[in-house]
Amino acid sequence: MTAAQPLALASLLLTFALPALQAADKPAEKDALPAEVSFYKDVRPIFQQHCNGCHQPAKPSGGFVMTARAELLKKGESEKPGVVPGQPDVSNLVSQVTPHDGKKPLMPRNQPPLPDRDVALIKKWIAQGARDDTPVSDRVVIDMEHPPTYLLPPVIASLAYSPDGKVLAVAGRHEVLLHKADGSGLVGRLVGLAERVQSIAFSPDGKYLAVAGGSPALFGEVQIWDVENKKLKMSHSVTFDTLYGVSWSHDGTKVAFGCADNTVRAIEVVKGEQVLYQGAHNDWVLGTAFSADSEHLVSVSRDMTVKLTHVPTQRFIDNVTSITPGVLKGGIITVARRPFKEKRMMKPKDLSVGEVKEKVYDELLLGGSDGAPKLYKMHRETKRVIGDDANKVREYEAMPGVVESVAFSADGKLFAAASRLNGSGEVRVYEVDTGKRVSKFDGQKGGVFAVAFSPDAKAVASAGFDGVVRLNDPTTGKLVKEFIPVPGLKTTTAAN
Repeated sequence: MTAAQPLALASLLLTFALPALQAADKPAEKDALPAEVSFYKDVRPIFQQHCNGCHQPAKPSGGFVMTARAELLKKGESEKPGVVPGQPDVSNLVSQVTPHDGKKPLMPRNQPPLPDRDVALIKKWIAQGARDDTPVSDRVVIDMEHPPTYLLPPVIASLAYSPDGKVLAVAGRHEVLLHKADGSGLVGRLVGLAERVQSIAFSPDGKYLAVAGGSPALFGEVQIWDVENKKLKMSHSVTFDTLYGVSWSHDGTKVAFGCADNTVRAIEVVKGEQVLYQGAHNDWVLGTAFSADSEHLVSVSRDMTVKLTHVPTQRFIDNVTSITPGVLKGGIITVARRPFKEKRMMKPKDLSVGEVKEKVYDELLLGGSDGAPKLYKMHRETKRVIGDDANKVREYEAMPGVVESVAFSADGKLFAAASRLNGSGEVRVYEVDTGKRVSKFDGQKGGVFAVAFSPDAKAVASAGFDGVVRLNDPTTGKLVKEFIPVPGLKTTTAAN
């Protein structure tokens, strides 16, 4: 090495080190506040993620609504306006999200405080005059007083019958429409914040309706509605994309759902507190189902797996389906638990000869990209062996395209499955234990995304791309009635 080489090397190292040293003297670019804070791009997403669940038209806690800039200027039940343009120090909103005397901020209630940067953004926006830069196209008010209007029927992603069989809930845009179960009339509209409603489910007692959805790339939302009073009981915002596959625990205390961030979660329905988080999936989680005793939760995903989680400990237990490459073909989209508990007489190794022990087990119906509905045991009864698929009970004939939805009859003897392929759809009904096809519904127009069995098993409701709800006889496949569920369009067509 020449005398000049060490100097050259030192100079080179200094060249690389200087940018890092300079960067350390400056705040991270992501933490720097914009010169001009935008309500629409900067402040509104904070409210959507942390505040709108309790401060929206359907649930104005404290008489204060935070879904539009004009509402923020009002007082609600407070003596001070939420926002005073140009004066963050006298704006009640700032006071509510700021710590005082070393104590945690009052808002968000029962949640972690807002990040410092979010509080700084809100303060700067108010200091700059609290200007409203919401595009005209997004200033349309949609709430219970101003329900959505439709030029065309919406794509219907989910259907659910109430346990007493009197109401059929239909997913719309920004809302769930409640119809008489026979399709003879609209009885209520549950209008919330979520633009997309992906999944709906009645609580076991039928008093509440859980709704999973959100607005793409903005927020995910779980809503819990009081069905009789048509009041929003609770709204829980989580992640920055829509939610899927909502399900209830057997006692109605918990609701589970899948997320586009590859997680499955569950919340307690009274306070909305998260009680389960599982991140073992590698792609979107599209469906969930509790075990009969709610000790376990199953989740299905586009990653081609079905995963079992222990609810009390939030611990991932097992893959229900095989994880051997090549065994699974395509993502799994939908899951339903067989709605009855069956007991088998078993003789575990820890019991002496002659002794028996009853074991309650759950069965799951799965559907997805390979088009073949499959029945699986939820809990493994044999030791896992590489390449096995030991939990599979039965595979049914493949349907055209992708199976989007499956549903059992109340007695667990029949199931309906809906599929889509190249702009067309199909619904079939099968005997669970024999695999025999009972019926096939004709007249489906467009892909079918939702199917539901009436509690008395006398009708199967289906809907999808064309926005029409169809009621068919499951034993014959005959169309009984079809209707467009949203008002303002031609609503009902009785079948011949």
